[in-house]
Amino acid sequence: MRAKDVLPDQQNQGQFNGVIVRKGTVAAFLANARLWLDETASVAERTIAERDILDALPALHALGLFDIVQVRDAALCELVSVSAARPG
Repeated sequence: MRAKDVLPDQQNQGQFNGVIVRKGTVAAFLANARLWLDETASVAERTIAERDILDALPALHALGLFDIVQVRDAALCELVSVSAARPG
């Protein structure tokens, strides 16, 4: 399966397990995770990255990303795991 088979070029979002997921959500998570883990990033940059990670987690869980991919960094894994247990 190719990306265009999941979301064609003209489609910017899809519904997965009852959650609307925008195209680019996984790539944005990866970029934010790299920034959040970057020790040279400012506190403000890391705070924004963390907020964006938390905002994306319902979509990433709906996609089943963390059922397949394991987060290796312990702090990031904790952030992802704790948020999965939160209601809503």
